[in-house]
Amino acid sequence: MNFSVTRRLLAVAAFAMCIAPANLSAQELTGTLAKISESGEIVIGHRESSVPFSYLNESQQPEGYSIDLCMKIVDEVKRTLGKDVSIRYVPVNPKTRIALMANGTIDLECGSTTNNLTRQQQVEYLPTTFVTGTKILTRKDSGINSVMDLNGKAIALAQGTTNERAIKAAIEANSLDVKILPVRDHAEGMLSLETSRVDAYSTDHILLFGLIAKSKTPDDFAVVGDFLSFDPYAIMVRRDDSAFELVGKIALANVFRSGEIDKIYAKWFDPLGVPADPLLQAAFKLGALPE
Repeated sequence: MNFSVTRRLLAVAAFAMCIAPANLSAQELTGTLAKISESGEIVIGHRESSVPFSYLNESQQPEGYSIDLCMKIVDEVKRTLGKDVSIRYVPVNPKTRIALMANGTIDLECGSTTNNLTRQQQVEYLPTTFVTGTKILTRKDSGINSVMDLNGKAIALAQGTTNERAIKAAIEANSLDVKILPVRDHAEGMLSLETSRVDAYSTDHILLFGLIAKSKTPDDFAVVGDFLSFDPYAIMVRRDDSAFELVGKIALANVFRSGEIDKIYAKWFDPLGVPADPLLQAAFKLGALPE
């Protein structure tokens, strides 16, 4: 074989090696990435009243801290697929969010969901984006300063939340007589408190500050008590879908590593007067994986 022929064969082989990975990745799309590629859209589950994480603005469009982070993931999905995709929003609540993710209705859940081991039996989570815990919201003149002061009073709790379990556990542990009003979401819980149907509402402390900020009479309310749970928030994805999970991790790692997370955090939490605590800052550093 002469040198000219050998050189041509080597050039063909090199060209094949360059194009093979792109063709292979296109052919081997599976799970959520394949679903998005085929449909041309990514479906985002969002909350309607989880201020400032995911809620409906005055134009009835989803916005918030979690929504902004999910938009970064959408951008990474587009880059991975090499094409544009549309976004379709589906409202979720504490009772429906895990089921809608597990059955394939939504591709990302962009709200205020706690990552725990029980839920990981059905879904998976991306790196931690916020750290909070259960506290109590009440009127300043209610006389309630801790869970012990709920004895003989009524509290609203959103069904299917870690907060519901934490409050019920505290009530049982202290043998308290507390009337529980089940509600669908945070908006309904706040309305129950504002209309005096209950004496308190409980959820993650940061969400309680968000509810106060949106209230017509914010000076009437206070967040009280010790933390009754540890709740690390994370964006939810499907279980057993490592390819799509990796896309989400890459997107968040880029946001954490570049420092862009500080601007996004300040946009939503500075108005509430809630700085990022050291535990959350550590979570951002741990999520800033090298390329």
